[in-house]
Amino acid sequence: MSHTRKDRPLRLASYNIRKARGLDRRRDPGRVLDVINTLDADVITLQEADRRMGDRPTALPRELIARATDFDVVPLATNDVSLGWHGNAVLVRRGIAVSSASQIDLPGAEPRGAVSVTLGNGLTIVGVHLGLLRHSRRRQLRSIVAELGQTQRVAIIGDMNEWAVTRGFEALQEGFTLYSPGRSFHAARPIAALDRLALSHGVTLTDAGVDQRPLARIASDHLPIWADIA
Repeated sequence: MSHTRKDRPLRLASYNIRKARGLDRRRDPGRVLDVINTLDADVITLQEADRRMGDRPTALPRELIARATDFDVVPLATNDVSLGWHGNAVLVRRGIAVSSASQIDLPGAEPRGAVSVTLGNGLTIVGVHLGLLRHSRRRQLRSIVAELGQTQRVAIIGDMNEWAVTRGFEALQEGFTLYSPGRSFHAARPIAALDRLALSHGVTLTDAGVDQRPLARIASDHLPIWADIA
């Protein structure tokens, strides 16, 4: 690394890992963790971190995360086999304090949920994987904003599943600024900015981007995004 963490903004990242199944059809959690390690992030929200059926076992073994990374898993799961809630998980770099973590039930035509993690510095990070239908996504964002209430400093980040530039994000217009770090889908040929973040007033974006390195272009069908905030 060219800098230390204490002299830089907080780096957030988001990655839809597609249950650790790459474009070569191999399920390789170690490869996904290699991509995560290269992001140099402090907090990472993951989508599709758990399998879809049954008890939704994690696609990233906890012991492998502990052994191969410098991250802790924020406790969001409701059982011993999942990593998160509706596939949404959050990793926080060791040494960064977490003051609270919770789940947010979301409406829509398909089962969805979001996760909320508040750091020791007061920043609340909401990890999302919104629905496939626009009317569902609109309802889901309204629910998230309502759940946040008067929370002062918020970053909403994840796979928002929206191909349009501004449509579908009406619920964020008053209290948030929406950002697109770049095209993140499909990993083999990025044509859509499905992965985005929204920052509340008082939270400043200083830099952002999409990881397009060779390993990221095969480890999942989404590329990870990152954002430095102050």
